[in-house]
Amino acid sequence: MPRPPASSREELERIQLAKLRELLTAVRPANAFYAAKLGQANIDGSVASLDVFRANCPFTTKPELAADHAAHPPYGSNLTFPLEHYTRVHQTSGTSGAPLRWPDTPESWQWMIDNWCDIFRAAGVSGDDRIFFAFSFGPFIGFWLAFEAGEALGALSIPGGGLSSAARLRAIFTHDANVLCCTPTYALRLAEVAGEENIDLAASPVRTIVVAGEPGGSIPATRARLEEAWPGATVFDHHGMTEVGPVTYPCPAQAGVLHVLEEAYLAEIIDPETAEPVAAGGTGELVLTTLGRHGSPLIRYRTGDLVTAAEPPCRCGRLDLALQGGILGRADDMVVVRGVNVYPSAIEEILRSAGGITEYRVCIRRDDALVEMSVEVEPETVDDSGLAKRLATAFYESLSLRVPVTLVEPGTLPRFELKAKRWVAD
Repeated sequence: MPRPPASSREELERIQLAKLRELLTAVRPANAFYAAKLGQANIDGSVASLDVFRANCPFTTKPELAADHAAHPPYGSNLTFPLEHYTRVHQTSGTSGAPLRWPDTPESWQWMIDNWCDIFRAAGVSGDDRIFFAFSFGPFIGFWLAFEAGEALGALSIPGGGLSSAARLRAIFTHDANVLCCTPTYALRLAEVAGEENIDLAASPVRTIVVAGEPGGSIPATRARLEEAWPGATVFDHHGMTEVGPVTYPCPAQAGVLHVLEEAYLAEIIDPETAEPVAAGGTGELVLTTLGRHGSPLIRYRTGDLVTAAEPPCRCGRLDLALQGGILGRADDMVVVRGVNVYPSAIEEILRSAGGITEYRVCIRRDDALVEMSVEVEPETVDDSGLAKRLATAFYESLSLRVPVTLVEPGTLPRFELKAKRWVAD
């Protein structure tokens, strides 16, 4: 059954504090990774308030976790229970370092399934739906959680692992699947293959596309491109991480806004440089504490995700923290080009808004302290001779940067099923 939401911020914070105390009571005496960190800060299950916790508890960082995994292979020491209590293990994608392997107890796994069910409900998905999962079902956590959450809702859950893109499209029609789960990039790739296979997506049963893994679902131009490619479907974004689980759900009233599941996570937004809190309207790094993942918790984890908290109240009436534009990018993804801060999400918005693009790649070249950026674009039609000029103009108008744009032959650039890797160093 859906969990009734808190009726006020005060009630929500009381719920968070009670869950935080439960977490700290379980973790402080038994978890080798956190015992010393919490002990040095004098933080335990008797913590007086959320403010006291935030003022005294140290952050957890990705380099810390990587060092701990290297010192205590294969799972690190961030385990609250003996290993025989754990029944699942998944791993990070390794996009910002060596992959981390993350075990879960049945209780922690169920907590994450419950969170995913909340995400589905926010997107209007119920037990009456048929969900097609266009995933490979490898070692990454999101595939498995989403699938089991679909089952928990009572929806017909259809795995698409091991199939070609064309076979997945045919399966969507065969099963009359009205919900599609995949990355934004792969939803566009499926539309491209549909054109090659003469499959009419206007006749597709898909009415809801739930995307994650990339910021695209919250980028207006990309979302518009997806909904154009899949006529009759609405795109819903969310995000999560292997280390913390599913974190956000789509705002039902505002496209491009994600709400944090605040009864599951204690969320903070800090300045990446000073670690000071960032007020609503400012951009900073998202910090999360997993309130229900006792088996392998993260406490004040610096996610590296850049977000902007919208000014409350949200027009949907929900109390949960609202992130304007979803995940804007990662702190370590930003590049400074001739004094201009450039984020991948901003580049994608410019490119998708221009139209006429099948795929693209951004090339970064560093020469001493100077950073230069150029873009390769695969046009939808070979006779779009004005595309390069339109893009160059759009880059200059948006960023005040002259960005060289090269058109490449159709099929030249790589395609992606999982997270796209469109930024390359030259």
